[in-house]
Amino acid sequence: MSSKITKLPALPGEITLKKRSGLTGDGIDSFVGLSVIETAPRARRPDWLRVKLPYGPVYRKLVDLIDDHDLHTVCQSARCPNMGECWTAGTATFMILGNVCTRSCGFCAVQTGRPEPGLDYDEPRRVADAARIMGLRHAVVTSVNRDERKDGGAPIFAETIRRIREEIPGCTVEVLIPDFRGIWDALQIVLDERPDILNHNVESVPRLYRRVRPQADYERSLEVLRISKEQGLRTKSGIMVGLGETEQEVIALMEDFVRVGVDVMTIGQYLQPTRMHLEVEEFIHPDQFTRYKEIGEAKGIEHVESGPLVRSSYHAERHV
Repeated sequence: MSSKITKLPALPGEITLKKRSGLTGDGIDSFVGLSVIETAPRARRPDWLRVKLPYGPVYRKLVDLIDDHDLHTVCQSARCPNMGECWTAGTATFMILGNVCTRSCGFCAVQTGRPEPGLDYDEPRRVADAARIMGLRHAVVTSVNRDERKDGGAPIFAETIRRIREEIPGCTVEVLIPDFRGIWDALQIVLDERPDILNHNVESVPRLYRRVRPQADYERSLEVLRISKEQGLRTKSGIMVGLGETEQEVIALMEDFVRVGVDVMTIGQYLQPTRMHLEVEEFIHPDQFTRYKEIGEAKGIEHVESGPLVRSSYHAERHV
């Protein structure tokens, strides 16, 4: 286990955020929002980024199931463009540890603030029950950051993995985890449950971290992936493009992934969720996504899922 020390992100109470009135993606009034000023109207999306709105009886059934089990999905909270496709097909990514994140990333639509204290120890049971009703053969579980806790909520991740496997024998489990502030004992709680895929996104190239992920650390994220791979897990990570990165920076990041043993990489177009978030610097053409896939796999990454609408959990069952 590495003893490398990296700077911890600020704890809740050490972060100054602006109070904004309005509605979050979850319909909560007067929320604590990102300290990003409103800018000019957003650029028109190109045709390759047009998606269908959620619809149909399967989608409606999933909405009711999530609501009945008092659960959250990252699909809803992060306003994923693929929600119509995935939910109509009966798949969703569960978001545990509540729906309030202690970090304030410039790209993310999940509500930022101070979570309710404590953990919901019944949440893993409800996730597993919902996954069983949905008939999942591959379950994806992610979370908000819970930096106010030394364990980062890792025990709930571990119990959710156990519960899904008990409830649905043979179901594979993918977890998309935070960095646990570099507290490796917390990470180990999750690794000990041996998820089928350990996913941790670096999100962007190092040069853009101060703007995109101000409370994260690129080297710490690589360390999460390295430690996980050293313990024999299948590892996965992803980035968004269109935030001002260069091709050479993306290629350098791929080389870092190869160095720490990442098996699967996802690359998708950043889309500004609201005008309070970072603007899109560039809409990347589909041909460039194809080029990134070819470069990444040539460098030694086993599988690169690359496309304008690709997100961490998109076609996740193919990555096992």
